[in-house]
Amino acid sequence: MATHGKKYRAAREKIDPAKRYTFQEALQLAKECAFSKFDETLDIAVRLGVDPRHADQMVRGTVVLPNGLGKPVRVLVFAKGEKVKEALDAGADYAGGDELVDQIKDGWLEFDKTVATPDMMGAVGRIGKVLGPRGLMPNAKLGTVTFDIQKVVKEIKAGKVDFRVEKTGIVHAPMGKISFGEEKLIENISAFMDTIVRLKPTAAKGTYLKGIAISTTMGPGIQVDPLAVKSVMG
Repeated sequence: MATHGKKYRAAREKIDPAKRYTFQEALQLAKECAFSKFDETLDIAVRLGVDPRHADQMVRGTVVLPNGLGKPVRVLVFAKGEKVKEALDAGADYAGGDELVDQIKDGWLEFDKTVATPDMMGAVGRIGKVLGPRGLMPNAKLGTVTFDIQKVVKEIKAGKVDFRVEKTGIVHAPMGKISFGEEKLIENISAFMDTIVRLKPTAAKGTYLKGIAISTTMGPGIQVDPLAVKSVMG
């Protein structure tokens, strides 16, 4: 059976597993528990009172974090004609048509997010089996299939996060780097939680926010009191 290292165990001992912390308390603990040499990412996991097996209880969306994610995001845009230049001018790292589809077919995957104009989706569909499992397929519901390339590319570069509830009813998302400090992380968490609350399905009954936990990339989870959401949402 795999066991955690000495540093992880030492970090976990700082956390009371029976306590539900405020976001401020949890962030302070998360910073104390971050033991890696690199700047760890702060992640949030929210357990929702929904059944994702039912279409009317699916929670899925996007949010632009006000302080970004603290890391560069490589954006690829599938487009034709003038839209290629528009994408590159907006900050896209790669833009093009069939030639990019062919490169991806050959195994090239040096990008983090994709956007496509609607007229390119026929070509992009040919590599759906490559992009889909990696979460890289452009999706109209997430706003990444659009002719408004400039807006979407700039949002992604600024820190746009896509999220979707898993089969277990949990939504995971990165909230930025631990080095951001408490204020900026709280602002990002506030934007994320506000979006989650607004997306509550009308078919969802009972308690919606059942559990919240935050953790750094290598650190243990820290339970947050769901009632503390009101304090960060203003």
